[in-house]
Amino acid sequence: MATIDVYNHGVPAESAFGYSQAVRSGDLIHVSGQLSLSDAGEFVHADDFAAQLRQTYVNLDKVLNHFGATRNQVVSQTLYVVDLQRNSEALMKGNPAYFGDHRPASTVFGVTELTFPGQAVEIAFVVDMKLPA
Repeated sequence: MATIDVYNHGVPAESAFGYSQAVRSGDLIHVSGQLSLSDAGEFVHADDFAAQLRQTYVNLDKVLNHFGATRNQVVSQTLYVVDLQRNSEALMKGNPAYFGDHRPASTVFGVTELTFPGQAVEIAFVVDMKLPA
């Protein structure tokens, strides 16, 4: 029987919108789209793609740490990027810097807008805990 474990950052949007940052069901963890939020839940680094990408990865690490997972166990990622052509160079630097030699499956969508004014990136993960850390 699969067990379910839920993780939240404790930001107001979680209860207002009715979602969790991540849900573990058995050996899989589904991580909701993470973005450039401070510990207080405030959107930070508006219009600065590189800074948003770094903060988004910090927030993804918080989720992974909660479950005792590592970046090497990320099997897929979905990235939503505003102005993809303009931000592709920073993305091509930031993504490999985050993962090192690990290469999860990846889908990138160029989108016209995201939740917050000035938000340029959002990233969701699927994690498989059966993989070596």
